[in-house]
Amino acid sequence: PDANLGEAALVEGLRLYPVDHLLTASAHLAGAEPLGPATPPLPATTIDVQADLADVYGQPLARRAIEVAAAGRHNLLMMGPPGSGKSMLAARLPGILPPLSDDEALQSAAIRSVAGLPLDLDQWRQRPYRSPHHTSSGVALVGGGASPQPGEISLAHNGVLFLDELPEFDRRALEVLREPLESGRIHIARAGRRAEFPADFQLVAAMNPCQCGFANDPARACAQCSPDRTARYQQRVSGPLRDRIDIQIEVPALPRNELVGGQRGGCEDSATVRDRVARAWHRQVARQGVANARLDHGGMSRHCKLSPGGERLLATAIDRLGLSARAFHRVLRVARTVADLDASDGITEQHVTEAVGLRRLDRA
Repeated sequence: PDANLGEAALVEGLRLYPVDHLLTASAHLAGAEPLGPATPPLPATTIDVQADLADVYGQPLARRAIEVAAAGRHNLLMMGPPGSGKSMLAARLPGILPPLSDDEALQSAAIRSVAGLPLDLDQWRQRPYRSPHHTSSGVALVGGGASPQPGEISLAHNGVLFLDELPEFDRRALEVLREPLESGRIHIARAGRRAEFPADFQLVAAMNPCQCGFANDPARACAQCSPDRTARYQQRVSGPLRDRIDIQIEVPALPRNELVGGQRGGCEDSATVRDRVARAWHRQVARQGVANARLDHGGMSRHCKLSPGGERLLATAIDRLGLSARAFHRVLRVARTVADLDASDGITEQHVTEAVGLRRLDRA
């Protein structure tokens, strides 16, 4: 069909004959009215970064967390008051990720086509970034319907799924995320129909520390949220789901002097950070074929070699922080990514220190 010419052009080696009616196709095949092959416009091969990290003032820990998350495809949770920059940081993650490969771009294009969404040829190499509202239904988030359609988690395949106000999402829908976060796929069973869609996304989530958002904020009092109420609010995100989030940090409100001083510039831009991320990706693919966040237990045994100091430090962190076995393995994967950003074959005590520091919300 003529309307699908752009999508068909993404597959190399095809001669394309767009038609707008079956009679036109029939006449061409019968030789009555031969058509000439079309020359569709070439899709873009570069990334157009509109949300740049240079626009983010201060927040050195959060900026580093975004870089490490990008470098290893790690899931990320940011907790902080409104206006601290959580959403702004999340929106800049796709701009520091390497572009989609040919196969990945075709996968993402196919998912959009199945969902009935248009394809932007100018952005087809850009990794998907989906940010559904917290009022989205479970079907909209994970997929389904009378005739099963891919949901937001599949539209974010090979890219980023940003869930702002994480505790406000339907808890049942959030629990369904545990399957694709482990397997990269989602199985849907609705009204006797079954479907399976790819859902290998990178989860980035943001949440307030309490219902009003200002718990532990030195500049604004949190008068209505008692410790028990704050704990209940945070527990809306289950422990098993949080266990699957590699990097967990606090994003404090930006001090006034940093906000004003940031106007003078001096922050790295996305292109600079993306170069470091690309080098770390290359090291991972050359060494093990997958991103560090996707390493299985065998891969960790082979590729996550700790120095004696790093081993002692990680053992101490397990005891003091009460890390679960799953959390331990995620810290180890993050340490591997920090080492890759440092172009180091081994994981040192310094790398472990940073990895543990990037899991600040995970306490017994």
